[in-house]
Amino acid sequence: MSGKAAPVPAPAWSEARARLCQTEPTFYELEPGGALVLSLDDDGWILEITPDGRLVCQAGMDIEDIQSLLSDGTPEDLGTDELAKQAKYYLQPIVAKFRKPLRDAGFDEQTEMNEHYVAVTFQR
Repeated sequence: MSGKAAPVPAPAWSEARARLCQTEPTFYELEPGGALVLSLDDDGWILEITPDGRLVCQAGMDIEDIQSLLSDGTPEDLGTDELAKQAKYYLQPIVAKFRKPLRDAGFDEQTEMNEHYVAVTFQR
């Protein structure tokens, strides 16, 4: 028998969730019993902690927001693909600030796009 203590099992999600919310009251739920989300700064970064233990850092833009930025009062109707490209362009300086430390910490980077938003996510 070695002198090492056995690893302590991770607490159940409900217990972990309660502790996280107690420690940081600005966490909010996306859905009851689901992931917890915390807004991190003015650049739109969020941290999501999922019930299965994943950490997700994300910065993104709504397609409608990018359309408003680009239209500048004109009736020009850009396609979703063009809007997504522009959103990725606007996100690059925001993401560049944290890309290296997040990758160095073992986070994998992905870009997510749909008709509603474009987001760069880092998760582990």
